[in-house]
Amino acid sequence: MSKPVLGYVKLRVKGGSANPSPPVGPALGSKGINIMEFCKQFNARTKDQQGEIVPVIITVYQDKSFDFIVKTSPTVIAIMKLAEIAKGSPESNRRKVASISWEQIQQIAVEKLRDLNTLDIHAAMRMVAGTARSMGVTVQGTAPWVK
Repeated sequence: MSKPVLGYVKLRVKGGSANPSPPVGPALGSKGINIMEFCKQFNARTKDQQGEIVPVIITVYQDKSFDFIVKTSPTVIAIMKLAEIAKGSPESNRRKVASISWEQIQQIAVEKLRDLNTLDIHAAMRMVAGTARSMGVTVQGTAPWVK
């Protein structure tokens, strides 16, 4: 029999550097979770993602225990890192800020595939390319599935 769930908490925390200060402390303290225990477990699990923003979904049970799932970094951050830009374009349809290749799109899609709502790599690549276009980043070349 599974434990009754009290609720869920979604956070975005820098990998390997969770601490009891906001946003972690207030979000978990209101649910009655041991904040330091979460920080220790999270930092241990994300030590290889040091400095990256990592989404986490925490399941809080009625006995104040918890489980959490660490997701992959947001697509926007991966695109900004590959395109070597600080932020996207404020006018993405008029001003382009960078360009990336379909190979780089595929690299991001393969990395993000476990968190997306598809199992098809081409669909995942289209999702990543759409995010890039909305940021003002052009995708160079033709898509691999177009002949």
